[in-house]
Amino acid sequence: MKHIPMRMCIACRNMYPQNELIRIVRDSNSGEILLDSEKKLFGRGAYICRNEKCVQLAAKKRGLDRHFKCSVPAKLYDLVVEEAEYGK
Repeated sequence: MKHIPMRMCIACRNMYPQNELIRIVRDSNSGEILLDSEKKLFGRGAYICRNEKCVQLAAKKRGLDRHFKCSVPAKLYDLVVEEAEYGK
């Protein structure tokens, strides 16, 4: 039986298997914040559910800003919503 890593959604704070979540990464060299659909980029990562309400909650509470300790552009939340819809 293969071990499946669990990660916490930054919005609803529930634990889910890593492959069910959307990963956002801050590159350690450039500081750029990217959507990591392959889940292979290096850097600090944050996870959000594929639920649109969780993405809206994260945007409202500025969850990514707090997690990465920097300002995150609003268009990144739009990209996460698109990824959530695409992944269903």
